[in-house]
Amino acid sequence: MNVRRLGLFGGTFDPPHLGHVAALRAAARTGRFCAIEVTVAGDPYLKMSNVSAPELRLAMARAAFEGLDLVRVSDREIRRDGPSYTIDTVRELLAQGDVDAVDLVVGADLAGQLDTWHEADALRDLVTVGVVPRPGSITTLPLGWRAYEIAMDPVDLSSTFIRTIAQNAHDLASYLPAGVIPLYQGARG
Repeated sequence: MNVRRLGLFGGTFDPPHLGHVAALRAAARTGRFCAIEVTVAGDPYLKMSNVSAPELRLAMARAAFEGLDLVRVSDREIRRDGPSYTIDTVRELLAQGDVDAVDLVVGADLAGQLDTWHEADALRDLVTVGVVPRPGSITTLPLGWRAYEIAMDPVDLSSTFIRTIAQNAHDLASYLPAGVIPLYQGARG
């Protein structure tokens, strides 16, 4: 029997950038997944309060990721009331019956923090973790979790960095997918 395995790539995506695109392409190339769901956090409880509106972040994620192989962009965490917890999303995905297994796809910078996530023990039992490398560091798989590294050349980019640079289209074109730029500029303008 073939296992229907879903990759889950969640985040704030404020804004989604070319590093996210590279990670999704690398995850798709693994051949592990029947689909990869990008889930935009509605209320990202671990982030600061200066986060763009969820509807804008969803629109930017759709502009950035729709059309990538295997990828679908979801608003499930935006529709859910309260903080966005990965455990709730994983339980929902497994309960729907469309997939048999969920791999959580995270950057190496987050892999070491998984034990601090909401209901981490329950999450550990439900998922396997695919870790995307980050530049300048050795990828360490989270201890006690079923985990593997997703092979790719690390991309030195973050949404935090993008929010600090000039907001003209020429500068942003080096960091953001083309469809994201007008949405991002409109929100910042």
